[in-house]
Amino acid sequence: MGSTYDDRMKGKQRLSASVDAELMQAGHEAVAEGRAESLSAWVNDALRLKADHDRRMRALDEFVAAYEAEHGEITEEEMRAASRRARAGATVVRAASVSDRPPPGQGQGVA
Repeated sequence: MGSTYDDRMKGKQRLSASVDAELMQAGHEAVAEGRAESLSAWVNDALRLKADHDRRMRALDEFVAAYEAEHGEITEEEMRAASRRARAGATVVRAASVSDRPPPGQGQGVA
């Protein structure tokens, strides 16, 4: 009995690919900074994230198609109204700028 695709996918496979220079640089920087074990590990993580993203987008497409089949097409106005409701309930969070921070030793529990 021959091996299945799933059996072959359990190990590692070699890949030859052309990659944009800035992405190669980002990968090498991740390795140099200790954020990735190797360039191969960094690429593996990136491909895993892309595969997960694609899976989620397919699931979302299926959900929207099923919803629209039952309730009718979602209109542009309904999407704009939902966006307005989401923005109205959002909490704005931003990092304090340098000018917002107290001088060293003041306001941060330092005696």
